[in-house]
Amino acid sequence: MTRQQRLVLVVAILAAFVSFLDATVINVALPAISRDLGGELSTQQWVVDAYLITLGSVILLAGSLSDVYGRKRILLIGLVGFGVASLLCAFAPTVEFLIVARALQGVAGALLVPSSLAIIIATFSGPAQGRAIGTWTAFTSVANIAGPILGGVLVDQVSWRLIFGINVLPIVVTVVLLTKLDPDRHHAPGARIDYPGAVLGMLGLGLPVFALIEQANFGWGSPVVLVPLVVGLLALAAFLVHERRTAQPMLPLELFRVRNFSVGNVSTFLIYGALSLGFFSVAVFLQQVAGYSATLAGFAMIPTSILLIGLSSLFGRWSGRIGPRLFMTVGPLVAGAGFLLMLRFDESADYLTQVLPAVVVFGLGMAITVAPLTAAILGAIDPARSGIASAVNNAVSRVAGLIAVALASLIAGTAVLDLVGFHRVVLVTAVFFVAGGLVAFAGIRNPAPEKAAANMEPSPE
Repeated sequence: MTRQQRLVLVVAILAAFVSFLDATVINVALPAISRDLGGELSTQQWVVDAYLITLGSVILLAGSLSDVYGRKRILLIGLVGFGVASLLCAFAPTVEFLIVARALQGVAGALLVPSSLAIIIATFSGPAQGRAIGTWTAFTSVANIAGPILGGVLVDQVSWRLIFGINVLPIVVTVVLLTKLDPDRHHAPGARIDYPGAVLGMLGLGLPVFALIEQANFGWGSPVVLVPLVVGLLALAAFLVHERRTAQPMLPLELFRVRNFSVGNVSTFLIYGALSLGFFSVAVFLQQVAGYSATLAGFAMIPTSILLIGLSSLFGRWSGRIGPRLFMTVGPLVAGAGFLLMLRFDESADYLTQVLPAVVVFGLGMAITVAPLTAAILGAIDPARSGIASAVNNAVSRVAGLIAVALASLIAGTAVLDLVGFHRVVLVTAVFFVAGGLVAFAGIRNPAPEKAAANMEPSPE
């Protein structure tokens, strides 16, 4: 690995870390935010989904911006914007202000992950690319440890507001390192951004999610719910028509003609929808029902993160040698089994006998899944389109999480997550994981034998 490759990998890891950290830190703070600013389950959903709505809506546009204007430039804008939005969240005087600030944070966060993966795809190739993606996955998974633990300690000992301040240090470090990367390549002549597609995409995602969350408060027959749902679905249909006809679409639909890319994204939708729904419900249940402190709730998920960090690179390497299909099938099934074990939770949620076994099994499943899934999807696309391919895959995962969290109150059947509602949610989560594994088994294809043999040869570094 050259010096520039190492630097690219560090920058990519840190940039994505900021976005992932914020996604994990928020769950343990939700009960404290509700106590301070008011609101029940629907408010907690909005604090999470305001971020995911804008992130999922803008991330496709961000992928195009990355390909047109350069990954380095877009990363810089995203980092600065994320820092400013984080400070707005920290000083939010009302829950409405916090929700708006979280939406702005999502816009900036959308600029980070696609560009960070794109510079890896553009810099590494062959087996080295699989190892780099595995390393990126492992180290960005540190956010799964740092987020809940730091968030829990800050919530219990100081204030939930400081959870947004922990973004500052990695942002500053990443900006400094970013200046040391080689200059961006110039974009292709005549390239442009699909802004009409961006607007239709935002409406098509945001309005139905608004309806899903607010149906618990107003009911499906209310105009407050029905009008946004209908308008959003029409906008989503218009988005797909527009993307098919425009010369330079934000979402190139021809990407989905590549088998592993299309099947992998279906599997991504199911797996990451399950992941978001599961993490959201576990964090809320452990604190509001089982009586865990925010700190203990954060520590509860540590085994998952340790397994991801310790095993992601290993499974990334194995996937590069024998193909991703086996791992993308077995991993989600194991993760789903972990959530089925959560059906054993009672209102005390004893950690050693109930929580720990479920968390360990789930973490092993995710460690098997994540790196092969990412490598299979992005490895199927020409590196020249890595920015938009990465953006599509990340948009799919974020939109899946967005919809899953929006459905939480509907699945639970209650405005406050109790034991019965929690059991409903974890059962649905397990079903999503299993479905994701079955889709991968049915549709993912391993590389041709000659390509797999080439991948077993060590690459020059």
